[in-house]
Amino acid sequence: MKVAFLVAPEGVEQVELTDPWQAVRDAGGTPELVSTKGGKIQAFDHLDKADSFSVDRTVTETSADDYDALVLPGGVANPDFLRMDARAVAFVKSFFDAGKPVAAICHAPWTLVEADVVRGRTLTSWPSLQTDIRNAGGLWVDEQVHICREAPSTLITSRKPADLKAFIDAVVTEFPVTARQG
Repeated sequence: MKVAFLVAPEGVEQVELTDPWQAVRDAGGTPELVSTKGGKIQAFDHLDKADSFSVDRTVTETSADDYDALVLPGGVANPDFLRMDARAVAFVKSFFDAGKPVAAICHAPWTLVEADVVRGRTLTSWPSLQTDIRNAGGLWVDEQVHICREAPSTLITSRKPADLKAFIDAVVTEFPVTARQG
């Protein structure tokens, strides 16, 4: 299983990147860090700078065809930057168009709203996004993790870092763990 983790150059919540990343590796998958710019991305621990991570590919160097699934970590700034980048939004939408599973936590559904892929779906997020999700045609629920299996692709969403265990369990269960490697 090859999984894209899409993040902006700055603002991703570190634990929402690193914990699912490790879970994908532990399940035998290959995570790749995709961003809108090459080089390194700056992660955060809430509002404080945390570690930086090397980008594997940019959204212009890859496509959904290269992956089995997509993870969208949160952080307040991260999805706000991503939803302002047309290439990042198109990258996200292409996973839905291809029927591939997508997982998003915390503020990450903002990017899903921008990609116009929440209409008719049930999902959760950080509570402040519920109006945006409803205005985009989605049904917002206050749950630790929600799995929406509406066609064309499975969507896993979670509210916050405190829900990471449930989010990770859903990702490992729902992603195609027997798919191609590397």
